[in-house]
Amino acid sequence: MDTMAIVSSMLAMQSSGAQGQIQASFIKQNAEAEKAAVLTLLGTANLAPGVGSNLNIAA
Repeated sequence: MDTMAIVSSMLAMQSSGAQGQIQASFIKQNAEAEKAAVLTLLGTANLAPGVGSNLNIAA
């Protein structure tokens, strides 16, 4: 195996490692955003009193 092949394979491994780290970061951010959305829909987020409660429109 010549030197250029070794160098190019090492660079490819480094690149794939960086891509994996970026992917993990995006997955974590998406999971946190989904969690926040669910908590908001369930009404367990830190909201002011009355926000997200039922509204009586019959009056």
